Amino acid sequence: MTIVDDTYAEAFSTKASYLLITAATKELAFTAATEATGFATSFIGCGAEAGIDQYVPADKTPDNRPGYSIIICQNKTKLVEEQLLNRIGQCVLTAPTTAVFNLLPESENQTNLGFKLAFFADGYQEKIEKYDKVMYKIPVMSGDFLIEENIGIIDAVAGGNLFIMAKTNESALIASQAAVNAIADVEGVITPFPGGIVASGSKVGSKKYKFMHATTNEQYCPTLKDKIEDSQLPEEVNGVYEIVFDGLSEEKIKKATQEAIKAIKTIPDVVKISAGNYGGNLGKYKINLIE
Repeated sequence: MTIVDDTYAEAFSTKASYLLITAATKELAFTAATEATGFATSFIGCGAEAGIDQYVPADKTPDNRPGYSIIICQNKTKLVEEQLLNRIGQCVLTAPTTAVFNLLPESENQTNLGFKLAFFADGYQEKIEKYDKVMYKIPVMSGDFLIEENIGIIDAVAGGNLFIMAKTNESALIASQAAVNAIADVEGVITPFPGGIVASGSKVGSKKYKFMHATTNEQYCPTLKDKIEDSQLPEEVNGVYEIVFDGLSEEKIKKATQEAIKAIKTIPDVVKISAGNYGGNLGKYKINLIE
């Protein structure tokens, strides 16, 4: 029987943009979305936390082409704007046949990303109305790159997390993959780490090195449980992974947490599900594992 720890994941406020990238084929759209959300696992060492949200079929996109929704997070609006300019400019405008749409049109905070990127056209850009939207048309070698003039930025939630502890590393990994798949079905939530799984769960700061902002969470390292006095791992646990996820709202993070727990509990040899928190010192959101 899997034990669900009576604890909470400590999540915190962030800012986020929600975009749709379309292209001539599903494969091209996926490539552009993957590039745009690369190197974006953790605020600790990356410029953003970002990820692919969901596949959007052609019959549900403005230009009737397949696409992927993505979320890009940072802790300040200005930093989100910088990440958007860099990531969309370098990774999507450069990708074949792409177009970019704003999925937060009702947001009070809109940044004129399309206007800024249009300068790439060196005077040949054109502001147009298409798909009932205000867009910029930027001539490129493959034709025209289209992007909506304004992109929304909203208050969001980062740092939802789960610790998965199992009898074997294999079971922990399978359970982690099940959790990531369950979270993927929750619209508006991303798992920014590689494959959605965190192998190197960390703690804030360091016990030994003052220059480190984060270091290994030794209390949850299976190979250290017999070498330290304060290990948090049950004796039978030999595999641990963490899942970290960000969402467009607290409710979405809560839903993702419960869906992930349901999926984890279906995997044999999972001993315990827990989460990381810092006593309320990191963020204002307490995402309870047991509702």
